[in-house]
Amino acid sequence: MPFDLVIDIENTPGALAQVAAAISDAGVNLAAATCVGSGARAELHILVPHAEAARHALAISHVAVTREREVVVVDVEDRPGVLADLTRKIAEAGVNLDLVYVATRNRVVFGAADLAALQAALTGVSAPEDRGR
Repeated sequence: MPFDLVIDIENTPGALAQVAAAISDAGVNLAAATCVGSGARAELHILVPHAEAARHALAISHVAVTREREVVVVDVEDRPGVLADLTRKIAEAGVNLDLVYVATRNRVVFGAADLAALQAALTGVSAPEDRGR
């Protein structure tokens, strides 16, 4: 199962480049990244297939992972309404999402406190296998 790693970084030019280089130098592919923060610090979320390799590569570069968690990644068709349809289905199952972002190759990343319920809500929706993404 893929992992969302959260890294607290300085909001300065080159901070994202340092993280991306550390990950890629270790041969780990970033399947998605999103960064939020307008102050001195920013919260960077990265989607990786294996947390251990990414965490190790970042530690060598003196970058700490502040949080990590398994997430559900769903292959989607790139068309209007897809996100609305998926989130409606999740809501109808009573699952409260606490993380959503779009990844490469038309995929959507979902996180929730109850990962099993989230996965159950998305049963029948195309989910990619862990193929080293």
